[in-house]
Amino acid sequence: MFWAIFVLGHDCGHGSFSDNPELNSVVGHLLHSSILVPYHGWRISHRIHHQNHGHVENDESWVPLTERIYRSLNTSTKVFRFTIPFPVLAYPMYLLYRSPGKEGSHFNPYSNLFTEKERKDVAISTLCWTVMALILFYLSSVIGAAQLFKVYGVPYMIFVIWLDLVTYLHHHGHDDKLPWYRGKEWSYLRGGLTTVDRDYGMFNSIHHDIGTHVIHHLFPQIPHYHLVEATKAAKHVLGKYYREPTKSGLIPFHLIKNLVRSLRQDHYVSDTGEIVYYQTDPQLYKFTSKKSE
Repeated sequence: MFWAIFVLGHDCGHGSFSDNPELNSVVGHLLHSSILVPYHGWRISHRIHHQNHGHVENDESWVPLTERIYRSLNTSTKVFRFTIPFPVLAYPMYLLYRSPGKEGSHFNPYSNLFTEKERKDVAISTLCWTVMALILFYLSSVIGAAQLFKVYGVPYMIFVIWLDLVTYLHHHGHDDKLPWYRGKEWSYLRGGLTTVDRDYGMFNSIHHDIGTHVIHHLFPQIPHYHLVEATKAAKHVLGKYYREPTKSGLIPFHLIKNLVRSLRQDHYVSDTGEIVYYQTDPQLYKFTSKKSE
């Protein structure tokens, strides 16, 4: 349910929920604040992600670490970052601190994520988030913290896990290595074609078919309920540049394999070069095996 709420707010952020910007803002705040997402802070960073998808430095979501940044991390941090459960619990940390190598917060109007004109919007969203947090705090005193955890905390954790899993696998874990771009080699179309469609089995309809991610990145103004038909229409145009997703059973267990393989192989990209691919640190998991001996 939380995920479905998020996707509707996501459409508000893209302006595909309504042609009325004010209505998008009101509904987006109601939906996203209810699941502890700062609407405008997220909307703006998500816009940056779409405008720069597939760009090593300028993308915003699950950006690859450069080799320099990767080597600067201590071993424990590296292991923590590339070992479950952290990658599927990262979203709240991302909202607070963004990704490694980037500064700012989705809650701070003066973060370098935002322009001066956007500060008021971000402040309003942070206020709405705070009101929701206070409501939850009040409810915990009424029904008890344990009961609140059952009815809100557990669904929230499931939402965070699913959100991290989905967003990660839309940009990682394909059977073939996917390129990341810099400089003149990057273009909006090239970046959009580095995204990956996924089949989530029985969950496709629950989270509004957001697994049709390629067409969403190429045309983010398409509302979620037209993504499937738009994807079908675009396949013959994209031809070999469209990667058909692996067909899922009722429950998408196959995605666990994709996630684990990517976490074990996709560690960093080169500091130089305009077309780069993920490289693997062969020493990373030797450290964990030594600790367990």
